[in-house]
Amino acid sequence: MEILTMGVEEEFVLVDRSSRAPVDRAPEVIATATHDLGEQVQTEFFNAQVETVSRPTASTGRLRDELVRMRGVIAAAAEPEQCLPVAVGTPVVPPERPLTVTDTERYRRMADQYASHFSTVDGAVCGCHVHVGTLDRESALALSRRMAPWLPVLQAVTTNSPFARRRDTGFESWRSVEHARWPTVGPAPDLDEPRYLAHVAELVRTGTLLDRRMVYWHARPSEHVPTLEIRVADANADVDTVVMLAALVRGLAATFLTEVRENRPVPRVPLRRLLLAHELAARQGLAGFGVDPCTGRERPAVELVDRLVARARPGLDLTGDTEHVLRQWRRIRADGAGAARQRATFRRHGRFTDVVDALAHRTLAS
Repeated sequence: MEILTMGVEEEFVLVDRSSRAPVDRAPEVIATATHDLGEQVQTEFFNAQVETVSRPTASTGRLRDELVRMRGVIAAAAEPEQCLPVAVGTPVVPPERPLTVTDTERYRRMADQYASHFSTVDGAVCGCHVHVGTLDRESALALSRRMAPWLPVLQAVTTNSPFARRRDTGFESWRSVEHARWPTVGPAPDLDEPRYLAHVAELVRTGTLLDRRMVYWHARPSEHVPTLEIRVADANADVDTVVMLAALVRGLAATFLTEVRENRPVPRVPLRRLLLAHELAARQGLAGFGVDPCTGRERPAVELVDRLVARARPGLDLTGDTEHVLRQWRRIRADGAGAARQRATFRRHGRFTDVVDALAHRTLAS
């Protein structure tokens, strides 16, 4: 079993210090943050969003340190612009005016071609994406097939978007619902490399996608770095949840990569069961049921997280991450995932602005 590297892409929404509403100040924030972060800070679809990209590392400790540092740089850059970075799947408070699309050629084309797929009022969504590598495309595709049944479990444990436009959506991850408006969002099809290339080329040729970078499957081979990218998690204010997510993704990948190379059979889960599993994760998170990746039966979500940790254990033990994951999982079981903590804050104070304040504070807590 080999030790894989991991990296994290975090998306943040910028909110006004006074109104706590999303504001289009990313160009100014990014321009300032670039002095310290260079290409590690990037634009997102809306001018109210900022993305950071960690360097590949084999150490969860170094990953955590870098995530904390980048969050601090973004916050410092946002201060003169009278705004705060918030790690949340969907903005809690709606913008006071429609958001604007980031002014690049690619985003302008996306806005024109896919105008019906998003809203400038409540279409801003922020995810947390984990990369593991180094992997060639064929290995990444083989891993994605084996990891697919476990991705709803990762989704459930990282839910952090119950509120949108000052209302409770009834979901633990409303981001999952909003993001699904875009083409190809969902479980990856079962493809080897030649069929993957042909399939994606056809999606681009027919105009379903703008380019190969617009493949938004829950697990996809990255088109700009040699990794497998997992795209099921909400942005999370709690940095230790993000590190746990990265460690679990890497632990599963390392465990399954051994099985890939030994040509072990791939468990097959019908697409309808995968879709149900993701729907349950988005709607109920850890509070309800999920679909057991091994049996296809519905089981309590917390039991499935226990099983996921056990399944990833060989990879976690290899890198010394087991105790960190178990410690963070115990915290989440006791306090709830991000969605549950947001609702608890609202119950205590009865104000959505207090929910935003708590998220902003936790985003910068080290």
